[in-house]
Amino acid sequence: MMITPIHRFRDIERRPEYLQPDKCVPPPSQSSLGTMWFIRDGCGIACAVVTWMLVFYADFVVLLVMLVPSRDYIYSVINGILFNMLAFLALASHFRAMLSDPGAVPKGNATKEFIESLQLKPGQVVYKCPKCCSIKPDRAHHCSVCKRCIRKMDHHCPWVNNCVGENNQKYFVLFTMYIALISMHALIMVGFHFLYCFEEDWTKCSSFSPPTTVILLILLCFEALLFLIFTSVMFGTQVHSICTDETGIEQLKKEERRWAKKTKWMNMKAVFGHPFSIAWLSPFATPDQGKADPYQYVV
Repeated sequence: MMITPIHRFRDIERRPEYLQPDKCVPPPSQSSLGTMWFIRDGCGIACAVVTWMLVFYADFVVLLVMLVPSRDYIYSVINGILFNMLAFLALASHFRAMLSDPGAVPKGNATKEFIESLQLKPGQVVYKCPKCCSIKPDRAHHCSVCKRCIRKMDHHCPWVNNCVGENNQKYFVLFTMYIALISMHALIMVGFHFLYCFEEDWTKCSSFSPPTTVILLILLCFEALLFLIFTSVMFGTQVHSICTDETGIEQLKKEERRWAKKTKWMNMKAVFGHPFSIAWLSPFATPDQGKADPYQYVV
């Protein structure tokens, strides 16, 4: 078998002298692990703030430019409630994806005591991350932004200022889905509003002047179209990644499959929770990830 660079690096990780447990600082106590997860990255924070501002801008245009001036009360109420409900779910999903621990491996757990607690048998090996001094579980990868090893890391997304990993992939998928839905909804309403304004007097179809109305609608149309394409593609790739049980990094690196193959339905339930229910669509329902297996560190 041809030895790839990944396999050569793994061979180095297997050597006892490479672990160097005496040089690792023990991980923090359990009491400090309950603190809120937040990545202090300037670019990520800026992207997250921009995301919320764009959603608020879309809500402003939808309500004050299109729905409030409309003479059709039922049309305004139904679309106003629907759009704001989807926008609320999108922001709630973004909030959970941003502030949830994506599955970080305890930093500095490559200590002599922890390695001995694994009770390794002859022939079994563990991998150590030289950057965060952690014993890496199978399928974990190091994120240079989060500065941690993340279990089943798919990618680091600056728009949610966090990694997408084992514990928050559900929220990221819901975020992309709800953003795609409100983008499509906004585009449909913009189309209907333009038709309405062409048939009626432009001064009566909006609370703003005709030039201002046109500019606001065009900006919303551009924003909605851009985010519809982007989030639809992300949603599709994430669902495909979940169904095939292969993260984006694993696909990119073409890593050898070392884990048991499961059905697509089982993979979906592993991310969204057991059993199937309306909770799959709720960013407030936390999926049951199960207890961590101490032997996931052993190969």
